[in-house]
Amino acid sequence: MSRSGLPNIISGEGVDILKSLDANKYATKKTIAQGLLDVALLTANASQLKYVLQVGEKHEFYALMLTLISISIVLQVVQAILCVVLGASLSLNNEDDHNSAEKANNVILCLNIVLMADNILISSFEMRESNVT
Repeated sequence: MSRSGLPNIISGEGVDILKSLDANKYATKKTIAQGLLDVALLTANASQLKYVLQVGEKHEFYALMLTLISISIVLQVVQAILCVVLGASLSLNNEDDHNSAEKANNVILCLNIVLMADNILISSFEMRESNVT
């Protein structure tokens, strides 16, 4: 689309070709960006896990934090696998893949919501400034 809101048209040799968004390129870029954010979250969870394990049972919420961080890491691995499947094996240009791609995308969305809630809980129970010695 141009700034006027009309589609961009490439003319050549008597044939007008409508420039459009390539859905596969967009999905690939989105998946890569999401993957980079997932790596950042995985790194943060690994750091939190290291801290909780170093403090040990002295941490007020040791068992809860250990469980929540472990759940977060496992869900992130599952989500990464689904992103690879969605990005590598399913084509938005292939009508047969639309249903599978939509299902995989919905599962990834649900995992994102659960991960968000899990990491909010992790953040709320993390007590780095407490008097743990």
